[in-house]
Amino acid sequence: MGEIEQKPSPGSRLGAPENSGVSTLEHGQKLPPTPSGKLMSIKIQMLDDTQEAFEVPVSWGISVNSSVWVAFSTGRFISSPVVRPKHVVVKFVVKFFPPDHTQLQEELTRYLFALQVKQDLAQGRLTCNDTSAALLISHIVQSEIGDFDEASDREHLAKNKYIPQQDALEDKIVEFHHNHIGQTPAESDFQLLEIARRLEMYGIRLHPAKDREGTKINLAVANTGILVFQGFTKINAFNWAKVRKLSFKRKRFLIKLRPDANSSYQDTLEFLMASRDFCKSFWKICVEHHAFFRLFEEPKPKPKPVLFSRGSSFRFSGRTQKQVLDYVKEGGHKKQHITLIRTFLERCTQRLLGYYYVLFLLWILQRFPTDKAYFIAKEVSTTERTYLKDLEVITSWFQSTVSKEDAMPEALKSLIFPNFEPLHKFHTSFLKETEQRLALWEGRSNAHIRGDYQRIGDVLLKNIQGMKHSEALEALETGIRSSRRLENLCRDFELQKVCYLPLNTFLLRPLHRLMHYKQVLERLCKHHPPSHPDFRDCRAALAEITEMVAQLHGTMIKMENFQKLHELKKDLIGIDNLVIPGRVSSCWRPNQKGDFNDVLLYTSRGLTASNQFKVHGQLPLYGMTIEESEDEWGVPHCLTLRGQRQSIIVAASSRSEMEKWVEDIQMAIDLAEKSSGPTPEFLASSPPDNSKCWVGRILPESPDEATVADQESEDDLSASRTSLERQAPHRGNTMVHVCWHRNTSVSMVDFSVAVENQLSGNLLRKFKNSNGWQKLWVVFTNFCLFFYKSHQDNHPLASLPLLGYSLTIPSESEDIHKDYVFKLHFKSHVYYFRAESEYTFER
Repeated sequence: MGEIEQKPSPGSRLGAPENSGVSTLEHGQKLPPTPSGKLMSIKIQMLDDTQEAFEVPVSWGISVNSSVWVAFSTGRFISSPVVRPKHVVVKFVVKFFPPDHTQLQEELTRYLFALQVKQDLAQGRLTCNDTSAALLISHIVQSEIGDFDEASDREHLAKNKYIPQQDALEDKIVEFHHNHIGQTPAESDFQLLEIARRLEMYGIRLHPAKDREGTKINLAVANTGILVFQGFTKINAFNWAKVRKLSFKRKRFLIKLRPDANSSYQDTLEFLMASRDFCKSFWKICVEHHAFFRLFEEPKPKPKPVLFSRGSSFRFSGRTQKQVLDYVKEGGHKKQHITLIRTFLERCTQRLLGYYYVLFLLWILQRFPTDKAYFIAKEVSTTERTYLKDLEVITSWFQSTVSKEDAMPEALKSLIFPNFEPLHKFHTSFLKETEQRLALWEGRSNAHIRGDYQRIGDVLLKNIQGMKHSEALEALETGIRSSRRLENLCRDFELQKVCYLPLNTFLLRPLHRLMHYKQVLERLCKHHPPSHPDFRDCRAALAEITEMVAQLHGTMIKMENFQKLHELKKDLIGIDNLVIPGRVSSCWRPNQKGDFNDVLLYTSRGLTASNQFKVHGQLPLYGMTIEESEDEWGVPHCLTLRGQRQSIIVAASSRSEMEKWVEDIQMAIDLAEKSSGPTPEFLASSPPDNSKCWVGRILPESPDEATVADQESEDDLSASRTSLERQAPHRGNTMVHVCWHRNTSVSMVDFSVAVENQLSGNLLRKFKNSNGWQKLWVVFTNFCLFFYKSHQDNHPLASLPLLGYSLTIPSESEDIHKDYVFKLHFKSHVYYFRAESEYTFER
């Protein structure tokens, strides 16, 4: 017989440390050799019914062998001393079922709860009607085998029994499964919990009892209080707010209620259980549920009496629900490291439950991949979510607005929407495939069935494609020029919350996305050795995407420049033909200055309704010279720009800023001299010459002059009209306004870097004077951070323009004491952000 091929184990695929001394959830995962007599094995039964052998110190094993924990149908646990048992199996189960599954922040936690629901279905504890049962099983099947295929479905259902009477429901299960096509395992788990939590028996564990009349009933405890069932029908409920005291006396379980004139119940209710042990066990479960769901913090133990003790000293031990939620919000669950757990092991030698808890933590650590390639692949997934939302701004929101108003020419519609709709459909499918791959990479239950999924290159290679649609941007501008109605429609649409960036930016997103794919593949190729199974696919995908980017490079530069000029035009008044063929914007400056390859504009911001900048003058760059004039004017970092007809004086905020000005202006002068000379069409529309010198904020105008300038701005605003001119409320985070307020500059190089560096993902944010961390979905683009409650939101809650901010690492005096924290500060504004991994932190 031939040798059986060894499949890669979850431990090897998930990057588990080989010297941890703990196995994974797969049978046959072996540990490195250990000196005999140092370790012994115990078995743990996981939520997916697999049994794992964990190697523990001998002292632990002796404690385990001297105490056997047995789970009864009532859910109680007792410790019975036995002599050298042959088999000890410890079970992991869900103890507390929150009423709202959205409180489960982590995907792994939802996965474990989904396993518990699956187990309850199979054991008949979670009873429901046939339709609900079939729907639950269809989500389980989607999570385990993926998209619908009738033959595969029926074969899988024949081999796996999820409910006792499954055969009668098979057709319904297959029918429901057909509706889940494209759903990721994480989404299936979420939907499973959404359905399960609405069922009456969700999380219910029945405990047999009798009432005072001897009628057989079942007692149960939930997050709301104590429940009474007759069979599987709930006949009564006692809310925690109504319960004054819980106690037991021998086999009698007593509930003392708070006085209520409207209630027909007696002050104390009595139930008879099978034995004192059963009664005490149920009482303990009630105490734990009350403490977990009702208390803000873990109750402190009572001091032991000196002589006599009265009653039970049992108290709930562990975090309450509120403490757990606060802990997760602060990201503490990400801080579990092997070294900390080893320290914890030394402190748990006297607590048997500590052993199992630590083993469970070690198991969780192995379920989280630590390979850098995983986080690179995760960046593809998170940024793809944002990219899809950006496409929806065009395909859904803008298309809906245009359709209602019927203001866009049919030719323009046919140029934009038919190109973007296939893109949206394609990337929706690509995102789902990427998320399914990541779910398997994280160690989902069916990963061992499908093979090695610790890779992303094959998915990228399969899905790489581009679409040339640059004509849409120019066509939209032409349509706006010829139609005031379309102009007003676009202007109003840009003021909607969903349009968090300029409308033209969304039209360029597909070009930006190609650049991002190229960067991701370059990082993967650099990370993987040539022998890695994913290296070949990554290199092939990189070759294809590099060729596409090279072909579109000229178009991308042209469209980026067109978009910059177009956005600048919306913030200026007093100039109509800013966007002309061949013009290049070199940089945007504070203090009323704009630099192009043929002309330099200087402006000031007046108190106008639109908050726009008035153009006061224009200097042709052809024949211009630059002179440093600090000594002449007595102003630091001062320059004189001498043109053929006019000169101006400008002053930078720092020496480095002045050097950037000189570099960019000199580059623009050189470009102008290489061309055919000044542009007569542009100069013909220039305002009258003005011989006075404009020096930004360093040499301000007199109050009278400022008032006149403001009045002129308002007059010009009502007289002239430029495309997308904002006469309505103005968004203050445009590039020109941010440069003005922060007294900083943006060059062409800065724009290129910004296009290449766009990120999305979850970050924890903390303000300077606050104690807690808030988990937010953050999008970094266009020199700005946009904050969302989750990636599913359609528009950001807030934004933070980053121009002028400094990026540093918190010092020890700031008392942060967290990993992967960076600090953003500008003057008195200070923000702290925490990333989930070292890779995300470095990005």
